[in-house]
Amino acid sequence: MAPSSTPLTTEELAEWVRDARRRTFDLVADLNDEQVMSPYLPIINPLLWEIGHVAWFQEKWVLRDVCQQKPIRDDADALWDSIAIPHETRWHLPLPSREGTLAYMREVQDRVLEQLHRGNPSEELVYFARYTTFHEDMHTEAFTYTRQTLEHPPPRFSSADSLQEVGTGGRALPGDVEIPGGTFMLGATSDEPFVFDNEKWAHPVTAEPFRIARAPVTQSEFAAFVDDGGYTRQALWSQAGWEWREAEGATHPVYWRREPNGRWLRRHFDKWVSLESHLPIIHVNWYEAEAYCRWAGRRLPTEAEWEIAAAVEQNPSESGLSSRKRRFPWGVEPPTSAHANLDWNAMGCIDVGALPESDSAFGCRQMIGNVWEWTSSAFLPYPGFERDSYKEYSEPWFETRKVLRGGCWTTRSRMLRNTWRNFYTPDRRDVWAGFRTCALD
Repeated sequence: MAPSSTPLTTEELAEWVRDARRRTFDLVADLNDEQVMSPYLPIINPLLWEIGHVAWFQEKWVLRDVCQQKPIRDDADALWDSIAIPHETRWHLPLPSREGTLAYMREVQDRVLEQLHRGNPSEELVYFARYTTFHEDMHTEAFTYTRQTLEHPPPRFSSADSLQEVGTGGRALPGDVEIPGGTFMLGATSDEPFVFDNEKWAHPVTAEPFRIARAPVTQSEFAAFVDDGGYTRQALWSQAGWEWREAEGATHPVYWRREPNGRWLRRHFDKWVSLESHLPIIHVNWYEAEAYCRWAGRRLPTEAEWEIAAAVEQNPSESGLSSRKRRFPWGVEPPTSAHANLDWNAMGCIDVGALPESDSAFGCRQMIGNVWEWTSSAFLPYPGFERDSYKEYSEPWFETRKVLRGGCWTTRSRMLRNTWRNFYTPDRRDVWAGFRTCALD
């Protein structure tokens, strides 16, 4: 597929629309009616509701707002408007059957494709077709971690032959890289064809010299923290983190369990497997990452430090930070399976030492893909922030979330770049999140 850094043809965008909807269908195809309407949990949506929501979102912005079409269903807003419908209510709505929901989703897709192929689509139509495809891409990542949360089997894809083999590497990648201080332009620039409102716009920040890990924290490294009583030592936790730990009764990562012989297992969807020493720790929240850092005598990077490590060119002839930024850690070439573990290609994480072609200019590996990385930064607007048409995407969540960077193995490669910001509340450990660390000054 065409990289998002280049102009899309109409047919390429149409294929993105088809591909996103096909992936949504695949992620629920093997689940029965009871599984798509699982019992209430505050961290997930019922899948039957959520798949209808992604189609409703596309209908609202593309067909109704841009193309001025009448609603396909008179009750669509009452069923699928996520801003208006309280979370718990989504289990109690008069939703269409699975067949009815899928039929609605197909009709929305077909109408969007019809509009794209009707002459030269307007800039507004192209923008919202792209925006709503990325919105669906975010939800297909959520559908995947919902399957993990509910112990469903790994998904199976109708286009499995399109999955690319990803290298493993079979090793760790210890050590730090040293990064000079200086002024850096944090955020996206206006030459990007598409960015979300929270990436706008690049603005100067000053960073002190720092040292950041070449790779994320591994399962074996995190197991040492757990085995050393990391979850029982209050001094390692912030007050908010300790309150969360006490309330949850957490004594180890959420999908881990210890066998009688002391060996740790982790659950990958519906199977229990032994810990893989060189895979990144995943499914830990911000509080757990913060506590690990205190135990290890380290700290989380700020999001500015993370973006510097990922994006800045290294020029030995210059002092301080170069003014040149890369779109991806390795350069301008869009992600391939040699650069990043994305798009479900490996159906899980790979070793942190794999994919040397992914290295940033400073030598940080896998800053795109494999596992989302918590930063120390609160999710805040950049200077001069102006919300996009979908005003609820970023603005309601400022100050209540922490920033994550980089993407994970289920993230779509067409969405990502070094400036992409994700955000979750610090207690979320169901998502595909891990972290890398920085040395203390």
